Amino acid sequence: MAELLSSPASAFAMLGTFAALGGCLYIRKIKLSIRMLVYVALMLALTIILQQLSIFHLPQGGNITLGSMVPLLLIAWRFGPGVGAMAGFLYGLINILQDPFILHPVQVLFDYPLPIMAMGLAGFFPKHIFLGTALAFATRFLCHFISGIVFFASYAPEGMSPILYSLTVNASLIVPELIICCLILKYLPTDKIVANMASGIN
Repeated sequence: MAELLSSPASAFAMLGTFAALGGCLYIRKIKLSIRMLVYVALMLALTIILQQLSIFHLPQGGNITLGSMVPLLLIAWRFGPGVGAMAGFLYGLINILQDPFILHPVQVLFDYPLPIMAMGLAGFFPKHIFLGTALAFATRFLCHFISGIVFFASYAPEGMSPILYSLTVNASLIVPELIICCLILKYLPTDKIVANMASGIN
């Protein structure tokens, strides 16, 4: 235990591994249909396109986009948190190829698959889309926040604590992204879209 506390990277590696393993075990229980997989593929493609519509890009990595997480949220609301997490995991792997910024294997886990898998948490609140969206983004923020403290502390300006630095940098990305997604969802006919995705699904 003392060794883990003296090595934050090791502690968070264990935490991240358990989180990813738990998500994978949950996903394995899901019965996937061909039609469901087609919808997941289409929403992943849309996410990739929206990710390219970047409003702002940080030198250390990370973008503010035009609602790139909305398609993944729709997947979570229609098919549940397990499929939403699976779609997030797949997009996290794609995002490593799109916008790689790699310092450490554990940092990759906390900056790519895990925070996007968090979008699946919205699936627990299919009738409360803004609550689900807030939970998903709060968990995504937590992943990036941990990564910032452990792996990006050296980027903090002189005299600024790594905690404050990580909080400032990640909030400046996640909060605008959350607001943009909520604005899109406010005017998007979400119920109709989810209902149309449901049609014909066994």
